[in-house]
Amino acid sequence: MTKKVALVTGASQGIGKAIVERLVKDGFAVALVALNEAKLQQVADEINNNGGEALPLVADVANREEVFAAVEKTVEHFGDLNVIVNNAGLGPTTPIDSITPEQFEKVYGVNVAGVLWGIQAAHKAFKELGHGGKIINATSQAGVVGNPNLALYSGTKFAIRGITQVVAQDLATEDITVNAFAPGIVKTPMMYDIAHQVGQNAGKSDEWGMGNGNLCQEHCNEASF
Repeated sequence: MTKKVALVTGASQGIGKAIVERLVKDGFAVALVALNEAKLQQVADEINNNGGEALPLVADVANREEVFAAVEKTVEHFGDLNVIVNNAGLGPTTPIDSITPEQFEKVYGVNVAGVLWGIQAAHKAFKELGHGGKIINATSQAGVVGNPNLALYSGTKFAIRGITQVVAQDLATEDITVNAFAPGIVKTPMMYDIAHQVGQNAGKSDEWGMGNGNLCQEHCNEASF
C-alpha cells in the first residue's frame, strides 16, 4: 500500500503539532508548514528521529504563491498528497474599538485567505495526481458562538465554516471531501495569550480569561461539522 501523505499548516506548535503527531502515528508522511523555522525543524527532527517521515517547509500561508510552492514541494518530495489540514491561525484579542486596518488584513490574511489558498493548492495537486483527497479546515467554537473581545478571530472562524460548506459541495463530485473541526479551549501558546489579554481587559486573572471570561463553556466541545 502506498504511504499516505498529508500537509499541515501551523504545524510548529499547539494543535497543529498534535495533528502532525497523530497523522504520523497513523502512518502518514507529513509536510510541516509554519513561519518559525527553528520550531518547525525541532518538530520535524523529533518525528524523523523516531521513525516517522516529516518535511519542514517555511511558508507564510497568507501568501498564495508560498502556499502553492509548499504543496508542490510536498508532492515532489513524497510523490503524492492525500490530505491537507489548513490549521494555521492568529487569535489576537481585539476589543471592537481597537481594531485597525493593519490588524484586519493580517488576521484575515492568515485565517481566511490562508485557508482559501490551501484549498486551491490542494485541489490543483489532487487533479494533477489524478485522485481525490481530503481537505480539513480549522474553525473554532468561536466560529459557532461569538466570543468577547475576539471580533476579528471569531469573524474569521465563522467565515471558515461558510467556505467549508460551499467547497464541500463544489468538490464532492471529484471525490474530494471538505470538512472543518471546531476546537474549544485547548491549552496552546495562542490560547494562553488570548486568556491573558482578555483577563487584563476585564481586570481579572488569566484563569478567568481562560474560562468564564473568554469562551462559552457549554460550546467548548461543539463542532461545526
